[in-house]
Amino acid sequence: MERSFAGEVRSLALGQGQIFHGEGILAVTKALLQSGVSYIGGYQGAPVSHLIDVLGDSRDLLDELGIYFESSASEAGAAAMLGASIHYPARGAVTWKSTVGTNVASDALSNLASAGVKGGALVILGEDYGEGSSIIQERTHAFAMKSQMWLMDPRPNLTSIVNAVERSFELSEASNTPVMLQLRIRACHVHGTFECKDNRSPRISTRELIDSPSFDYARINLPPSIYEHERQKVEERWPAAVRFIREHALNEQFDGDMADIGIVVQGGLYNSTIRALQQLGLADSFGVSRVPLYVLNVVYPLVPDEFLAFCDGKRAVLLVEEGQPNYIEEALQSALRRADAPTRLHGKDMLPMAGEYAGEILLPGFARFLAAAAPSGFDARHATAMANAMTDDKERSKQALGAPVPTRPPGFCIGCPERPVFSAIKQLQAEVGKVHVNADIGCHTFGTLPPFNVGSTVLGYGLGLASSSGVGPLLANRTISIMGDGGFWHNGFTSGVVNAVYNNQDSVLVILKNGYTSATGTQAIPSSPTQPAARPLTLDIEKALRGVGVTWIRTVGSYRVEEMLDTLREAMTTPEGGLKVILADGECQLERQRRIKPQVAAKLEAGERVVRTRFGIDDDVCTGDHSCIRLSGCPSLTIKPNPSPLRTDPVATVNAGCVGCGLCGENAHAAVLCPSFYKAEIVQNASRFERFMAKVRGAVVERLAA
Repeated sequence: MERSFAGEVRSLALGQGQIFHGEGILAVTKALLQSGVSYIGGYQGAPVSHLIDVLGDSRDLLDELGIYFESSASEAGAAAMLGASIHYPARGAVTWKSTVGTNVASDALSNLASAGVKGGALVILGEDYGEGSSIIQERTHAFAMKSQMWLMDPRPNLTSIVNAVERSFELSEASNTPVMLQLRIRACHVHGTFECKDNRSPRISTRELIDSPSFDYARINLPPSIYEHERQKVEERWPAAVRFIREHALNEQFDGDMADIGIVVQGGLYNSTIRALQQLGLADSFGVSRVPLYVLNVVYPLVPDEFLAFCDGKRAVLLVEEGQPNYIEEALQSALRRADAPTRLHGKDMLPMAGEYAGEILLPGFARFLAAAAPSGFDARHATAMANAMTDDKERSKQALGAPVPTRPPGFCIGCPERPVFSAIKQLQAEVGKVHVNADIGCHTFGTLPPFNVGSTVLGYGLGLASSSGVGPLLANRTISIMGDGGFWHNGFTSGVVNAVYNNQDSVLVILKNGYTSATGTQAIPSSPTQPAARPLTLDIEKALRGVGVTWIRTVGSYRVEEMLDTLREAMTTPEGGLKVILADGECQLERQRRIKPQVAAKLEAGERVVRTRFGIDDDVCTGDHSCIRLSGCPSLTIKPNPSPLRTDPVATVNAGCVGCGLCGENAHAAVLCPSFYKAEIVQNASRFERFMAKVRGAVVERLAA
């Protein structure tokens, strides 16, 4: 869901000693301004897409401080921005979504980590892992270790998050190494308070320019420099980072009276850990725990001597590390064995091997740990009983339902312009047989789900067409590739279109031109119909396609199902070779509704005539076949009991959520389904003539009905 911060960005101007109230993402932005950052960039992606929105809404304040900000074309472009910190003491920050964004940015990040930085370089990551995630289940930890970039994982409260941002820049500069800061979805949206500091104008900025450029061959990633970079990483940067973490107490320790055991926890999992301990009676509502805690606000690099000091005098310690592989557990086990320490470290033997560690997952794991560790002064049987009771409650809930709760996969919004395209593809397959469809990332990925089930592979953002190059020559029929306009500008143009034209691929590409990167909150893209005031230029997808040699291009309104079906049929059967591109043109319905609702409200208030279109279904005509639902899947198209006592099958109906897109009627016409659909126009502030004619029609209908 889109979230506007336009009214809240005023809190970014708060000064020393004032109290900030708000959400995690806004607090991160405030921390950047307090850190004297010179430039900021990034690419939108949940759960940090709103950071780009906040920065966009606060351009005036950024300009006043001399901070450069841009919404980058991709994560790779954002990562390359950090090159400004290699030669100059300029602090820079970029942001993107978790591992998928880091994968795109990996080339630039590897080179950045090798060369090292003078100015603090920070990557803010939305660590989208777990049940609420929309991506592959991987962690950022592996990349941090591979390229030797330090990884922060702060406790999910605003004070800790703000401190982590500010300390990250200091850690980066103290060790000449870029730093990653991961924020889980709960941290991004947690609400709270913290005491502000004054915003700092950077000493290098758009107002305080660099006098002359710098060159240092030792910073170039070519032999022999790269061999020296590797030595610096191991012998200088790593020890400097460990020293800074230890001296500034970036990791936290909390004492408890159960001194013979302890829990080591990633900072981002602190709240879930405290909640589970609360349920076991081992922590209070203020987070005071009876079990000593060692909180890793920095999960890489680890500080072995700090960990060993925590373990001193403890018989057993439980490590709470989310996901696989268990990098932290292996490192801490190694530290204990090397020190010949008697403390027993538990981790994945007590907790699930993979998956998100929510409170209900941690509680039984803690119970198992307490039963095995048998801490003095605590009856572990109480914890075991609590865990068993929770399991029993779940079983009773399942039995009460009588059947497992059905899964509720995501779907297209009401009136989405992408749904009709998949309706047309499904109807096409009824004519020509099964077609291999190369899906892509975006709202249109929902086309792989019922009722369409269209899409065989999803390989990456903007890579739908690129993924057709291997399978296309092996199939008897042409393949269809899906690409959003956001994915087109991200990297689909170069890796997909240019590659297909260069290799003369004979395939079909459908570009869903809805005007925004809608899946992340409708941020603007180069071809958006409404650009921010600072960027009036709008680029044209068709001109870009023709510029690289695509000649077969058709533009079809997304909601015109029959025309889309005819165009797809032509693209699949034409003897003309090469890439064939269909531009499905239809503005994102959510953005359209946000745009027109204030306009409609203003017209109504002014007494002007307003016409709303609605679709409905005639109960007497509907046969209960429900083919319309199978071809649409619109949430506003549902079923209701049959009003006829002679028929038992439920009839289709259109609920009040209908936005009048017309897809249901278009499907009925294109598929020759049934005549039960009707279109109604609701007129508000009607003219006198319209009111008179409505009365006449009503009287005639009433007379005929009688």
